[in-house]
Amino acid sequence: MSFNIFSKNGQILPISEANVSLNSIEYAYGFGVYETLRVNKHKPLFLNDHIKRLIISAEIIKLDHIFSIEIIEQYVLDFISKTETDTFNVKILLIGSIKKENASIYILGSNPLFLDRKLYRDGVELITVNYERVYPQAKSLNMLQSYMSYKEAQSKNAYDSLLINREGNITEGTRTNFFVIKNKTIYSAPENEILLGVTRKNILDVAIKNGYIVEEKNIKLGRLNDYDGAFLTSTSTKIVPIRKVNDFRYESIPDELINLVKLFDDFLELNK
Repeated sequence: MSFNIFSKNGQILPISEANVSLNSIEYAYGFGVYETLRVNKHKPLFLNDHIKRLIISAEIIKLDHIFSIEIIEQYVLDFISKTETDTFNVKILLIGSIKKENASIYILGSNPLFLDRKLYRDGVELITVNYERVYPQAKSLNMLQSYMSYKEAQSKNAYDSLLINREGNITEGTRTNFFVIKNKTIYSAPENEILLGVTRKNILDVAIKNGYIVEEKNIKLGRLNDYDGAFLTSTSTKIVPIRKVNDFRYESIPDELINLVKLFDDFLELNK
């Protein structure tokens, strides 16, 4: 599907007018932050969570602007109301400027990523790369290394790359959060080392309410066999089981992970 409109600072415009000046140093240098959220039947999922994180990301990279959470929410809702498609992704870009009054908010639609159902059933294959993001809790436009790592995964017929820090610990994927699970305990990398995903937050809330335990822990690449299984989370794909990381393979998807997938799907269904 194609999208024929976008929003700039709340003004709905034809997509033919969407452009970025070659003189925009801020855009060229990646001085901006962004969010991607899912819209189901014209209802945005976790809208407030996404916009709060957008604001936090801007604060982390010292991007000053004049937009409030309420104003950005209204811009998003106005854009959704003018979009004919009822299920799609919304991308929000906040681009900085020398003066905060000249910072800009762009909102545009995109097609959601739909994975082959067999990947949910059987799990995905991943590779690893040695990389630490400079500002891990900021969802910034500085995505070169993540892009290169994702491209490397694709060249090896893998779903994504997991990022390994200097201590040999797995932190996250290039566009996903990473977890391991043992019985009903879910382990995540320390939160100060990762992007705090909105889907991640809501999945963990659902897990805790249903008797799971969540712990932060350094997850060694060489100790994946200590756990029953592993999985990724993201806005577009929800929960995706992992079958293989490099040469290590999980023989099956654990029952408690299968149950978590169902619990989160039920949660989303109730909140449509």
